[in-house]
This record gives sequence, structure tokens and C-alpha cells, in this order.
Amino acid sequence: MLPEFAEAGMITRCLPCQPASLDEVDSMTELLEKAFAEASGLPEEDQNSFATWILAELASEQRWARTFAQSGDKLANLAAEALREHAEGRTQELDSDEL
Repeated sequence: MLPEFAEAGMITRCLPCQPASLDEVDSMTELLEKAFAEASGLPEEDQNSFATWILAELASEQRWARTFAQSGDKLANLAAEALREHAEGRTQELDSDEL
């Protein structure tokens, strides 16, 4: 496992992953290409740990995006409720020194 990622809490465990085929990649930024080029020089175990971390991060981002997209109505309702309470004088200003 890559020590610097593990120490930073970025890698918690290695999960079996199916890497995407390079045929599925349309384009890659120069920085991402450089990162993968650097990673390709690592030992196989570290490469697998790095790839697992990247894939887990991408999956997490996709889950957050789906969750956020599905919560639009809930957030709108909460915002409307907060504005209604404020208009009714049922809110108070927060003082950051008293938090």
C-alpha cells in the first residue's frame, strides 16, 4: 500500500476492482497522464493500491452526485421552511463568538 496515501487516510483497504479498458478513455489531461506515468513506475502492489484508491474515490463522487441530485425537492422544501420561519420572526442571528 502507498504509505503516503495510507498515512493520510486516503487508502483504508484494498477492494477488488475491475479496471476500465484504455479503449474506454476518450482523453486525459496532461496532469493525469503524468500522474499515471509516475504511478506506472511503482511496484505492482502499490500500483494496485493506488488504482483501488482512485476507483473508490470516483465511485464515492458518483454516489454523492446521485444522492445530491435526488435530494433537490427535500432541499427546496427545507429552504422554503427556513425562509418562512425567518419571515415569521422565528429565527435569530447566529453569533460566531457564542457557538
